[in-house]
Amino acid sequence: MAASDQPIVIKKVIKRGGGGHHGGAWKVAYADFVTAMMAFFLLMWLINTTDPDQKRGIADYFAPASVSPSNSGSGAPLAGTAPGDDGVQGAGETSPRELLAPSAPQLNDRDRQQVPEGSPQAVDSVNEISSSAMVEARQRRDAAELHSAAESLRQAMQDLPELAELSNHVLIDETPEGLRIQLVDQEGRPMFEPGAVVPNERAITLLRAVARIAERLPNRLSIAGHTDSAPSAPGADYTNWELSADRANAARAVLQRTGITDDRIYEVRGKAGSEPLYPDDPYMPGNRRISVVLLREAPVMPSGHEL
Repeated sequence: MAASDQPIVIKKVIKRGGGGHHGGAWKVAYADFVTAMMAFFLLMWLINTTDPDQKRGIADYFAPASVSPSNSGSGAPLAGTAPGDDGVQGAGETSPRELLAPSAPQLNDRDRQQVPEGSPQAVDSVNEISSSAMVEARQRRDAAELHSAAESLRQAMQDLPELAELSNHVLIDETPEGLRIQLVDQEGRPMFEPGAVVPNERAITLLRAVARIAERLPNRLSIAGHTDSAPSAPGADYTNWELSADRANAARAVLQRTGITDDRIYEVRGKAGSEPLYPDDPYMPGNRRISVVLLREAPVMPSGHEL
């Protein structure tokens, strides 16, 4: 048989679909579903474990800023409060002064009914709330400034060689009056020579350091001199009271020569041995000291209001 006479065989290949697996797309969808369900049950568990106040705080945080305030607390979203007025999200950038200022208390429905808007009582209430907020903000700012001054003085005592060796003579603490800086005698290392009124070089160095810190702040200064409880000579006209007052006045003069203006001096007192630093040992050298207090200032209130 010749080659041309051979039959031609045509093989038809039919591709079949639907057998085996269908690819991995279903796995992605299933994983998304499981993740969503896990998140849902986690949300349900968190809601079940929070109290009403926490739920209210979460709602206020996520509330849109476009919600308008409502004058009614019944039936309105979030009990009639305006979520856009609270929190950083709705307020945009906030200055440090606004962060320090406490939020003013709001009047409830009963107060609004009893005090009509625009009445003199309502105006007085608003003024009182604003004044209270100003006072609290001022107090917080003053406390921060006094704390910063204390840290600056402590740092100076460590950084400056002439002050580092005198650090044991300085006690710094915050009292209800203000920031108190005490220059204390040590055994064999006094601030004043026995019976002398003029401070020695050791005391002058420390007083100048105090003045450089104090002149950065507007606070007025209270200066007091203290002695130990050693009795004066019988019949003496010059006692520990006069000595402590004169030493305080001499310290005041050093502070003013270093830059403290006259209007910054609030008072100069002599306390003698009436307030010992070590009550258990009233004759201890540490009771002899000069204390300088940067006073917490009462803010000036608007006219018609008193603190």
